[in-house]
Amino acid sequence: MELQALIYLFVGISFTLYIGIALWTKAASTKEFYIASSGIGPISNGMAIAAEWISAASFISLAGIISFQGNDGSAYLMGWTGGYVLLALICAPYLRKFGKFTLSDFIGDRYYSNTARLLTIISIIFISFVYVSGQIRGIGIIFSRFLEVDVNIGVIIGMCILFVYTVFGGMKGITYTQVAQYIVMTMAYMIPAIFLSLQITDTFLPQLSIFSKTTFAFDTGVQIIPQGTYLLHALDQSLLDLGFTPYTQPANILNIFMLTAALMLGTAALPHVIVKFFTVPTVNDARLSAAWALIFIAIMYTTISSVASFSRINIIKNVQNVEYKPFINGELENFNGTINRGKWFQSWENSGLLAWNDRNGDGKIQYAYGNAFDGKPNYDGINKAPDNHRLTTNPIKISTDTELVKNNGIVNELYIDEDIITLANPEIANLPNWVIALIAAGALAAALATASGLLIVITSSISHDLISQIIFKDKQTGKTRLNDKTELMLARISVIVAILIAGYLGINPPTFVAQTVAFAFGLAAATFFPSIILGIFDKRMNKEGAIAGIIIGFTFTLGYIVYFTLIHTDTKDYLFGINPTGIGTIGTLLHLIVAFVVSRLTPAPPAHIEELIDKIRIPSGATEAKEF
Repeated sequence: MELQALIYLFVGISFTLYIGIALWTKAASTKEFYIASSGIGPISNGMAIAAEWISAASFISLAGIISFQGNDGSAYLMGWTGGYVLLALICAPYLRKFGKFTLSDFIGDRYYSNTARLLTIISIIFISFVYVSGQIRGIGIIFSRFLEVDVNIGVIIGMCILFVYTVFGGMKGITYTQVAQYIVMTMAYMIPAIFLSLQITDTFLPQLSIFSKTTFAFDTGVQIIPQGTYLLHALDQSLLDLGFTPYTQPANILNIFMLTAALMLGTAALPHVIVKFFTVPTVNDARLSAAWALIFIAIMYTTISSVASFSRINIIKNVQNVEYKPFINGELENFNGTINRGKWFQSWENSGLLAWNDRNGDGKIQYAYGNAFDGKPNYDGINKAPDNHRLTTNPIKISTDTELVKNNGIVNELYIDEDIITLANPEIANLPNWVIALIAAGALAAALATASGLLIVITSSISHDLISQIIFKDKQTGKTRLNDKTELMLARISVIVAILIAGYLGINPPTFVAQTVAFAFGLAAATFFPSIILGIFDKRMNKEGAIAGIIIGFTFTLGYIVYFTLIHTDTKDYLFGINPTGIGTIGTLLHLIVAFVVSRLTPAPPAHIEELIDKIRIPSGATEAKEF
């Protein structure tokens, strides 16, 4: 069967499954909508957590960022993995025992302050929108290539799918949909990885392939890397030939540490993952969910570094120094005699996420260190080159002598969006059409799984935390004046509004998927993590300290990100050289210091708050999640 037909078939079947589950599990109450009535089993919940956790950033972008950044990119892998362990062991069981729907409920009640609650609500909504923009963008990228539509059209299609099963199913529908999505995305990631591992290293388990030898020789344009070279050594040498930093060589230890720490701390405070621990009946089930989720996550996460290595070596082997026209016509052979089909190259060109600028006019694609364009490519929407490649309107970039020396005389002519690497890799490696179609369905599953969870968090923050618990809260009884039916209607309206805003952010993202998500994690680390930890383990922490800490952590981190991402992009002026993606670590420290100092200079919390903390920390039976 033709590739496009297989893609439509696989994607169509998966979408039908998701929508069917949503309609079958339609939420009938706010408790079902927000936390699935606390009726999900630990294995199913663990699988749903893993699906939500993996996200488009992990499935689509993580292998790409490690592939291009090498050792430095591993910070994402270490940070997200370590953060989940921190969340599972320290945060989630205690928050589940507290017995509330949301993180803002915890902070509002623990710090006996509507101001703290409101600040948390605002922060959750903002951070979740930053996070979800990356997921929606990922959906657009997938649709743009595999359904051959514009990226923005892909975003709109994704919004429509999210609308159906998020509005109707709520958390109940989303959880069961995520179980199906986990199965789809894991198959879609592991099967191509096994194919690639066998092809490149003759090793069945991808996790072991980075310690194995290559099955082929390839030409970098500078020298021939012989067959039987250890994979990482082959990567190091070929990248060095082309002017890049060797794959295994770290560039900036401080930034790696800061980014890893920010991702870890942010992970442990993510509202859309924390709420998952309220969907199970007991605290013990929450702990079991965490354990199962870690197992399910590990299946993919232990494979990502290998997929990243395969991706980079495939680009060099199949793209570097090949003639464009016979390449896209499928008329070229690799150095080892295998067919080098290039139809994928033109497909990604048409999507706007890959571009070639024939800077030396020889008709060959050169891939090396340096920028092929000044900024991102600006495409000519009308004309095509004589060889049919997509023209750009950027002025021809002149290579410097320093660049040419570093690159061994090779001029870089290729622009590759990092987010396409995982998706394009099976095509670059000429894997069977059904494998390529499978990865399209898996990538969409990953993006949809996380996006839907984030939308529920945004919705609960608006309809439950803000409207129900603040605006319509009865001061005398302490309960909401809204009935369950009205709040459920408001929740569904909030989802619709959230989807529209998320779609706009997906069309106009601040940067590529993984980096956008990293910003969200940094903000979560600086805003929520200290409030959670101090709220659980420091009985002396009061509302004044919490409010001051939240304000300083959020504003400092956001200000730094905005300034150095949108206003002043000169990396030389970074504070201590810290990249905006890692500044959340500093924001977390500032939050901790300010909160601690202010709490010691102001009155201690009331006695009933200290008793509440003791109750949370004492290992006793679970309390049921309650509505207030």
